[in-house]
Amino acid sequence: MRVEWQIAFWLFLLMLFGFACFLFAGVMAPFIASLALGYVLDPVVTRLQRLGLSRLAATLVILVIFLLLNAFLIFGLGPILGRQLIGFVESLPDYVTKLQSLISDELAGLLQSYGGDWLKKLGIDAPSTADGVQKTLGGFIGQAAQYLGNFLKSIWSGGTALVSMLALVIVTPVVTFYLLISWPEMVATIRSLIPPRYRQTAFEISADIDRALAGFLRGQSLVCLFLAVWYSVGLTLIGLNFGFFIGISAGFLSFIPYVGSTSALVFSVIVALVQGWPHLGLLGLAILVVESGQFLEGNVLSPKLVGESVGLHPVWLIFALFAFGSLMGFTGMILAVPLAAAMGVVIRYAVKRYKRSALFHGLDPDAA
Repeated sequence: MRVEWQIAFWLFLLMLFGFACFLFAGVMAPFIASLALGYVLDPVVTRLQRLGLSRLAATLVILVIFLLLNAFLIFGLGPILGRQLIGFVESLPDYVTKLQSLISDELAGLLQSYGGDWLKKLGIDAPSTADGVQKTLGGFIGQAAQYLGNFLKSIWSGGTALVSMLALVIVTPVVTFYLLISWPEMVATIRSLIPPRYRQTAFEISADIDRALAGFLRGQSLVCLFLAVWYSVGLTLIGLNFGFFIGISAGFLSFIPYVGSTSALVFSVIVALVQGWPHLGLLGLAILVVESGQFLEGNVLSPKLVGESVGLHPVWLIFALFAFGSLMGFTGMILAVPLAAAMGVVIRYAVKRYKRSALFHGLDPDAA
């Protein structure tokens, strides 16, 4: 088979796989979670096997521990998070309204005292009253709320509308159990499908992808756990309303780069500003908790636990989040970094081969 036909064949399979993922994105969440857990926990099962346990016994031990952790989360933290979630959703519109009123009042005073003359010189009509500022500000906030609502709606409809959280909790352990039992056979089967003349190259690429994914999944999971504890405990101790819910949610969302830290900062600032007004002490403490967590994440935790395993430029990382999020919703945002890391490994290998090729050096293929 000619090289062109081989490339076309594998590109067709890749496009077919991508289309299938897009088509079934709504029901893939438990299986993606199971694959991630199986990938992360397979080394643990292998170590338990070396201690003398069978594959089935080691998998059962891991499954029991996983179910106990789930039970603790559901029955221990679930009621607290449920109450705070309901209260937060009910109170958020009031917080936004009060914040809009506070900003408009302060901004109107600043414009009247300092900015009015300068804006008139620039030919800009500044609102002269708090009502005028609030009307102008309301337009911006309304537009931002519309964008945010559409974004959350697309994530919800694309990621979790068809699969409830209860189904996710029930299906994921079962699928993970079967995957862990058959993981070695599954890997061996996939390897046997690779043509013998390409196996060495495929194994080199898969080893690089494995290092990238292992570093990200295991390291980022520990980072998320630390941030969830740091944010929730810190925001609760300073007396912030719904601080426990904001912290746990931000820690969980930190698995998606930039989303967790941004949500923690935005919601803690909104709640702290409205709750503590006119005093700014609570706002300062909330910012201190969030920013210290981000500092530890960026300068201590991520370099030590995740390192440079992903190897992606921040611009490409943000693009991957938007691209996969628009295609597959919340599921796509979770998959964005692992898939982008795998694609990065393949692209870097392709560039390396291209720079060694006759096409790059301008040589005749036969002479090269």
